[in-house]
This record gives sequence, structure tokens and C-alpha cells, in this order.
Amino acid sequence: MRLTFVGFAWRNVWRRRLRTALTLCGIGMGIGAFVALVGFSRSFEQAWLEMYENSGTDLAVVQKTFLNTSVDQSAGPVLARIPQIQIAAPMIINMMAVTPEVNTLVYGWKADTFEFSALNILQGRRFRDGQQEAMLGELLASSLNKKVGDKIDLQGSSFTVVGIFRSGSALETGAIILPIDEMQSLSSMTGKVTAFHVQLKPAPPGVTPAQWRQEAENAVEKDLPGLRAVPAAERASNNQLVVLAHAAAWGTSLIALLVAALGIANTMAMSVFERTKEIGVLRAMGWSRHRVMFLILMEAAALGAAGGATGMLLGWAALHVLATLPQTAIIVSTALPLMTFLDGLLMAVLVGVLAGAVPAWRGARLSPVEALRHE
Repeated sequence: MRLTFVGFAWRNVWRRRLRTALTLCGIGMGIGAFVALVGFSRSFEQAWLEMYENSGTDLAVVQKTFLNTSVDQSAGPVLARIPQIQIAAPMIINMMAVTPEVNTLVYGWKADTFEFSALNILQGRRFRDGQQEAMLGELLASSLNKKVGDKIDLQGSSFTVVGIFRSGSALETGAIILPIDEMQSLSSMTGKVTAFHVQLKPAPPGVTPAQWRQEAENAVEKDLPGLRAVPAAERASNNQLVVLAHAAAWGTSLIALLVAALGIANTMAMSVFERTKEIGVLRAMGWSRHRVMFLILMEAAALGAAGGATGMLLGWAALHVLATLPQTAIIVSTALPLMTFLDGLLMAVLVGVLAGAVPAWRGARLSPVEALRHE
């Protein structure tokens, strides 16, 4: 009986094939935008996490406020005196134009920072503090056709490429690393840094790593009011760039899904109007209002599910396109978590049900006598 009911609902969905196809396109575009944009933002977040994990960063010391992203460099000696901290390395990160077509992340490090342990220098050497020297990730060097000894211009200043490196993090392998003092000059951040990346000492016997890290966080807030120590995983998901990427992805996706919902609502409203007499026959045969409503909602859910499946294919294809573009290839991963696809499908079905709620309610309220008289 259930199979017959489902089959009946599916037949109704495909009764007006052109209208259904257009509705599926609308839902597919909305879900495709969700899969592509949310997948992109999650890849971006994962790239940040890989950067911290590869370098061995345990904590990032940043400002407590959201908008103020700079930290006074004089905090470094204070951090070095905290018992739990092994090393506190200052760093700067910014987005800069390398050519009119290419923008990339540019890092400012000290020449002796522990973060170099995550890099494999393929050609050349490390830069020297205080010198106009730069190191390029291998992907960026390849796309710019740069090698050791070449010059690269940033913000009107010329730097000599002294090293080409490989990194396990997409955010670094397509980036530039400069001496931190040169980066401060370029970014107008004299005496300031973006954050301190911290490595902790091993936890003593009887103290768990989590307790040791919490003690370090508390010590930072006590000794440096206005600053906070953030675990690497939290920093990866909550830094400004990732937060903005997530917000943009969800905001754009919700707008696209709203348009898709209006399309489903219109399709179901027209379907109910055109099938007024059929609904009257069903009511005359003993169908309850709840059953009629459930039938229409099932049709709307089927539209949502079919559009969701289409959208997931579109989103997956869009990610593959982004993975081939030089501007986004270093960040985008085409290997999406299963949860992203499940979220997209669930969202499509939910949008379908919500959009079909009003047409379903109107269809269920039809009087059998009035419906049978309808022409």
C-alpha cells in the first residue's frame, strides 16, 4: 500500500514535466551553491588546521576583540616567561597582490621560527632577518615562473627570491614568506604582529595535556590582559578569514535556497489548482484531509530530494572547476565530507516540505462537493 501511495505521489510530480524540470533546476542551483560554497569554506578551514598541525603550533595568542587583529610585539618577552610556554613566535599574515591577476597570502616570520620545521626547502635557503628576501611556495613559484635569484615586487618594494619550499598546508605552498620586519614595513605594522604562535613544553607527570594547555591559556590572560590564547583547532575555525568565508557561503546559499523554495511553492500551488477535481474525487473516496495533505507534502519533498541530488552533482562539478583555477586551486579540495552531502540533501527535502506546506494546507481544506464542481 505504501509503495502505491509513493508511486502515486511520484506520478503527480512528473505530470507536468517541463514545470517540474524548471523547478528542479532552481532547487539544483540552490543546493549546488550550498555544496560548492560550504565545501570551499570547509576546505579553507581545513587548510588552516593543517598549517597549525604541521608546524606543531599548540596555541595562537591574539587580541580578545574581533576587529582588532594586531598584537603589540612587546608581548613576546612576557610570553617567553610563562612556565608552560616553550616558544612564542611572532607572525604576520596579509593578502597582497603579486600581479594584477594574482593575490596571495604573505607571511612575515622570523628567520629562526619553529614554523620552518614544517617546510621542505626545495631550492635555495631561508631568508635572513632585515633583508629584502623572500621565499615562495612551489605552487606560486610555478604559476609565476619564478626561481631562486629572481625578483618579486610587493607593494612597490622589490624582493629577491632566495628559496622555493614545499609545505603540507595549501595556505603555505601557494604563499610568500618574508622576514617579519620587512612585512611590518609593507603592512604599516611597525612594532605590531598578527599573532604569536606558541609551542608548549611537555606536560609534567600527573598533568594531562589538556590541563597543561588550560594552565597556559589562563597564564596568558592573567599576564597579558586584552590578549587570549586560542587552541590551534579553534583558531583554524574561528579566525576572521574563515568566519567570513563561512558567513559568505551560508548567506549566498540561503538566498539561493529561498529562490528555490519560491519555485517549489509556485509549482505545488499550480499543481493543487489544476488537480482540484482530482482532490475532490479522492476526498469523496474517503481520503481524509490529513492524507491529502501528506500526499502533497510528499510530492514537494520528492521535488526537493530530486533537486537536491541534482544540486549535489552541480556543486561537486563547481568544486572541480575551482580546483583547476590558479586563484583557488591551492585551497579547494574536491574530497567533500559525506556530512556535506547529507546536509545538502536534508536541506533540499526540508525546503521542499516547507515550500509545499501552504499549498498542501489549501488542498486539504477543499470541500469534496466544491472540488467536484470545479472546472
